[in-house]
Amino acid sequence: MSRFVIACGGTGGHLAPGIAVAEELSLRGHECIMLVSRKGVDKRLSSKYEKLRFVPGPGIGMSMHPVRFVKFVASQIHALVFAFGLLREKPDAVMAFGGFTSMGLVIAAWMKRVPVALHEANRQPGRAIRFLRHFAKHVYLPDGVRLSGLPLTRTRYFGYPVRREIHRGDRCQARTDMGFDPNGKLLIVLGGSQGASTLNNWAVNNAKALCSNGISVCCVSGPSKEVPADFEMPDNMGGVARVRFLPFCDDMGSLLNAADLAVSRAGAGSIAELTECVLPSILVPYPFAADNHQLANAQYHEKQGCCVLVEQTRIESLLAEVLDLLFSDWLLGRMCFNLEQARRPECSAQIAEDLLNLGSYAAEITETKHGRERH
Repeated sequence: MSRFVIACGGTGGHLAPGIAVAEELSLRGHECIMLVSRKGVDKRLSSKYEKLRFVPGPGIGMSMHPVRFVKFVASQIHALVFAFGLLREKPDAVMAFGGFTSMGLVIAAWMKRVPVALHEANRQPGRAIRFLRHFAKHVYLPDGVRLSGLPLTRTRYFGYPVRREIHRGDRCQARTDMGFDPNGKLLIVLGGSQGASTLNNWAVNNAKALCSNGISVCCVSGPSKEVPADFEMPDNMGGVARVRFLPFCDDMGSLLNAADLAVSRAGAGSIAELTECVLPSILVPYPFAADNHQLANAQYHEKQGCCVLVEQTRIESLLAEVLDLLFSDWLLGRMCFNLEQARRPECSAQIAEDLLNLGSYAAEITETKHGRERH
């Protein structure tokens, strides 16, 4: 049995793929320790996975504000000390998904000569991954993305690992599970793990117009956002449309399978889950994301023919885009075909296999070195 430590805390976009890799390794009989943050989003999501071991560690996000930057540096020193304790029993390999939980663990692993793998989900690599690439044996990147100074021999293009519970399923069953009529049309609005006030407000302001066209709505508003009341109203076809607002969705697989269309932010995790469930989308990138990475993600997804991109400055056009798409079976069908081509269901298995090989190779090198020393 091999042993791995995975740093994946801070956001749902880091934690969810870490869980996917840990699930795959655990199914193969290996031990995984998940280093997460002390934020509420990590606690909530990790509570669903009782068979995985989560360890909350210190650390806060980086800021260039002088006072907060000093606090960030202090927290990273604390995180480095914490990581040395976590690596006291030497693992076969360490994997990190970026963000502030990765820094201390990766540097501690490098100092203890534990092989490191990094995963970058976005098409614009983040600051942590750009800095930590020098300490990594392998870096997993989105297709076609290159990191300056990183040799191709250390680059892997495996995609974004998606949790096992999120996969394409039966729409009628998913509608029943989520409390929606199997007939009619369903739009879901997703703001990412923290929610998005702009998309929440759009859903509130346009819910009645959508319902009058026979479109039910489910908006995942985010755990820290105000949640409006649910309601139902008659549509123009003699039926009833329903509007629900959820602070958090514990069954994202069913929600994605229940929908005909999603309006979503453009985080890499959201796009990967939409792709895995073959759900067409309209992506509204968060305009203040670091390095504008959500715009780059959405542009690539649109070039693949899997979505429509609407920038937040044009959100007044979003309702028309939703109506045009939902009532065009040809466009939705074409997007579904393209999504099928873009799916990467083997991603978690590929990463797990590569980590096992990375750990085995490091063990062989260590054993050979010790054998030479004895002679």
